[in-house]
Amino acid sequence: MTATATPATSKTPAIVAMWIGYALGALGFFLGASKSNAIDALEPVVLWSVGALGVASFVRHAVLHRSDAARMGWDLGRRNNFQIEVGMANLAWGLVALGAVAWDWGVTAQAAVTLVFALYLVQAFVLHLVSIRDQSEARAGRAAWGAALATLAMAGGLAYFAIAALDQAGIKPFN
Repeated sequence: MTATATPATSKTPAIVAMWIGYALGALGFFLGASKSNAIDALEPVVLWSVGALGVASFVRHAVLHRSDAARMGWDLGRRNNFQIEVGMANLAWGLVALGAVAWDWGVTAQAAVTLVFALYLVQAFVLHLVSIRDQSEARAGRAAWGAALATLAMAGGLAYFAIAALDQAGIKPFN
């Protein structure tokens, strides 16, 4: 009896899910930027850029874990529990963000969950830099830098909306 190779896993479902996530995050920033004050701007950011994006990221990392692993060059040919764990973390803050908006938990709760996601993204940015450093010059091209800088920009945008809303509400996070 001969062993058969595991068929290659398609990257396409994860790529589609990733672009859906990018669109949801951008929608939240766009709607937030269209508001006249920082407190009103935070809610669509929490709803779309944290909540909906968190749920979409759960689908990509956990439900489509093999496809996402293939997209990143991490396909082990079997379930990767790390991918699923990352997806569950995304789902956790995504659901908390949706709850904070749906049940009107206020600016402090909305800002807190937004800052949690921003801090996670700063850490992901650092990991991107480590990966770029560890890759050969040929592999660490513009795409790797683009992903790293997009992650940092997302983190900065989230932190901006959260801190501006806290400031407007009279909550001084750095005093």
